[in-house]
Amino acid sequence: MTTEKSLVPFSGFKAIGYMLILFTLGVISMVHANNTPSDAPMWTIIGILCVVTAIVMVKGLTVVEPNYGIVLTFFGEYVGTIKTNGLQFVNPLYSKLKVSLRSQSLESTRLKVNDKLGNPIEIAAVIVWQIKDSYKAVFDVTNFNEYIKNQSEAAVRHLATSYPYDNIEDENARITLRDGGQEVIDLLEAELSERLSNAGVTIIEARISHLAYAAEIAGAMLQRQQATAIVAARTKIVEGAVGMVEMALSMLSEKEIVTLDDEKKAAMVSNLMVVLCGEKAASPVLNTGTLY
Repeated sequence: MTTEKSLVPFSGFKAIGYMLILFTLGVISMVHANNTPSDAPMWTIIGILCVVTAIVMVKGLTVVEPNYGIVLTFFGEYVGTIKTNGLQFVNPLYSKLKVSLRSQSLESTRLKVNDKLGNPIEIAAVIVWQIKDSYKAVFDVTNFNEYIKNQSEAAVRHLATSYPYDNIEDENARITLRDGGQEVIDLLEAELSERLSNAGVTIIEARISHLAYAAEIAGAMLQRQQATAIVAARTKIVEGAVGMVEMALSMLSEKEIVTLDDEKKAAMVSNLMVVLCGEKAASPVLNTGTLY
């Protein structure tokens, strides 16, 4: 498999010096041809060749900007890639294609897909990529920018369908899109690197920029999440209330403040649980007589 070849070009400034010399020699030759009629044809031909060569050499000048590469071909055959910055000179017959080697950012469109459990979700990602092999980027794929966009969306779609959005429905799910964190990012980067390696592209960073349930089920999923949160909160409240009731009965018994039979304990427990677990503040009622 052919890969990128770095080509060391000739200095463009030196090439300009040689062009000036050739052009000057050409002009001198043609002037000399006018002064020597006997040798005029020979000096004229030399002068024309020098001037034409100097003019043709101008086409070989090229400017290479920082973090850009110039891919060179000679009648369809790959010659090499110039990465040396500045004014350079190559064979004027080479065809030149400028390729950016800078880091570039791509934000995928918001894709509507089904997660592993079949729930419709919306997902998008931001991908930072860079061309490392200009030969593969130019010759192994057609329009590498479009190729990168399509393969990136395919990778994001595959990731979304491979894992559940969250673990509400699947409590045993080890990785979820919402809570996976670095693991999800690593999986996305690995998927992108595999898909884009044949285009000479390396993935610098990939992040999920948007993740949500699709609009048609977002309301229902929000209610489910709220219900789950309420149940979890209620569980904590009940656990705390039971502990407080147990502590109150234990302290009353240890300090012999009051002696309660089972019926009175049950009434006290009921009242404390209502006070501690109620959503609203309890309104105290003063009993001025006996307990009964």
